[in-house]
Amino acid sequence: MLSSVSLRKSPSSFQSLCCSCKVREARCKLDSQKSMAPRYEIAVGLQKGHKTTKIASGKTKADKIRPARLKGHLTKHSKFVRDLIREVVGHAPYEKRAMELLKVSKDKRALKFLKRRLGTHIRAKRKREELSNILTQMRKAQAHAK
Repeated sequence: MLSSVSLRKSPSSFQSLCCSCKVREARCKLDSQKSMAPRYEIAVGLQKGHKTTKIASGKTKADKIRPARLKGHLTKHSKFVRDLIREVVGHAPYEKRAMELLKVSKDKRALKFLKRRLGTHIRAKRKREELSNILTQMRKAQAHAK
């Protein structure tokens, strides 16, 4: 009989459970009362981040472009210099061969050839487009000469 009595829980243990429930209920009430926390400029949480100022829409596009984005952009002077060099020196032997392939409508073969010479597919496509534009300009010049 003693063992059954010792297994029963004492009234003090029930009291401690009730206290923890009360604390939990109080916390839930406090959380429900605080619907939204005030927004602060901090780097964590739901509304994280810092205050920024919006760029005015009246500014020109040149003002918005970062200098790093302008690297490699073709200027008037560099275009003039390249055209002058092309006029004096002419085309490279591989370019002449690719132009011959384009003249006889072997576009795919020209692309494969240029890809082998230039290394990448994108560069080869760009070069093929450039050479085909040069050929069309030459044809137009011949048509105007006649």
